[in-house]
Amino acid sequence: MNYPQPLEDLINEFMKYPGIGRKTAERYALYTVNKFDIAAAHDFASTIIAAKEKIIQCPICGHLTETNPCSICADTNRNQTIILIVESPKDVFTIEKSGKYHGLYHVLNGNLSPLNGIGPEELNLKTLWSRVQNEIIKEVIIATSATQEGEATAMYIKRVLKDIDLVVSRIAYGVPVGANLEYTDDLTLNLAIENRHKF
Repeated sequence: MNYPQPLEDLINEFMKYPGIGRKTAERYALYTVNKFDIAAAHDFASTIIAAKEKIIQCPICGHLTETNPCSICADTNRNQTIILIVESPKDVFTIEKSGKYHGLYHVLNGNLSPLNGIGPEELNLKTLWSRVQNEIIKEVIIATSATQEGEATAMYIKRVLKDIDLVVSRIAYGVPVGANLEYTDDLTLNLAIENRHKF
């Protein structure tokens, strides 16, 4: 038996989220229809619309914000000479929760992936080049993921910045705190050994 068309449409909308397959989308759609009254459905829809209308990308770093520029770029107490390059706004939120980094950010909004049609033009790179040339930047820290695409992106950025007088560094990868070596994959172990430091 097929779902009624409005329910099928809702399922298809939920399937647009990353990592949401058909069964999860069905569960979300059925829950929404069964458990939300009209007022709750309007509130949910209004919240999505408000987020889309009020949240923008910071024109300097590309992070998600309600203000122009974002609160991080506007904070003069942060170290203005270091830029940490990340793949997504989620990475900024994660690093900020640690409370250990006090410099600036630059959000790429993805990684280079030629097979998926994502080249340098599709990433937030033009403003990065402008920042390192026009601001007093002493170090760029690349914090892309340890995937093939993340490594390719890091190498591309390093290559473009090689003639600019600044330090280009890469975050270290290795064995997570509390992990048992016997359960650690080969790549992680290799990176941990390569990124070792004096004890």
